[in-house]
Amino acid sequence: MKKQHTMFAVFASAALLLGACGSDTSESGNSGSSEDAKVLDMGTSAEFPPFESRNTEGEIVGFDIDLANHIAEELGYELNITDMKFDGLIGALQNDRVDMVIAGMSATEERKKNVDFSTEYNHSGEMFLTAKGSDIKTLEDLEGKVVGVQLGTIQEEGANAILKEGDIKFELKALDDSGALIQEILSNRIDAAYMDKQVAKGYIEAQDLDAFDDPTTASPGMAVAFPKGSDLVEDVNGVIAEMEESGEMDELKKKWKIEE
Repeated sequence: MKKQHTMFAVFASAALLLGACGSDTSESGNSGSSEDAKVLDMGTSAEFPPFESRNTEGEIVGFDIDLANHIAEELGYELNITDMKFDGLIGALQNDRVDMVIAGMSATEERKKNVDFSTEYNHSGEMFLTAKGSDIKTLEDLEGKVVGVQLGTIQEEGANAILKEGDIKFELKALDDSGALIQEILSNRIDAAYMDKQVAKGYIEAQDLDAFDDPTTASPGMAVAFPKGSDLVEDVNGVIAEMEESGEMDELKKKWKIEE
């Protein structure tokens, strides 16, 4: 009997060691690694360059990632980043899976019903992207065409608003990845893609596409999102205000070539 107890203890110890070696799909920022550090869990969607995307090494990089690391450092947190689909970010906040979201997210009135936002840190606007040489040059030229948008974005809301007005009719195709929209254009499966202007400019240069500005609305700016009633809102607003006052926000925008 004593031998059986000894063997059980050995197996139990081995199981604990194996459990400690389990994998974690999230990524840590560079704001600290102390075992006693408070952890700030952030959600993002790494398919939105230059705000967040993966580099050739698979690391999540971009303006929003630098901003998040600075916020975490200033507030004394260790940053933990979880990459997910954009249309799942609000749900992640509501279910307390993350403490905040920084993902180029516009602070719309509809989203404010479900989450709280920081002060806005960037304004971009929207553009329609088309294949090089396309005869689509204006909003009216979209009549009868196929327009692609990313699921859960302000552009999806905007496209539906244009359709609701009724002056221009087009087929709306929603995908869960902005990169997939570009492939749809290049493969002639959609006629235009409607997306954030800053993101669009990157694709225009990389893929040699044409584009025109959305003349319909001035979209709300991008902001950090939090669960309703989060204590972090005031602290993050303080960091953003300091960055604006010191010029650090402008320097960060210059680094990532972000124009407003």
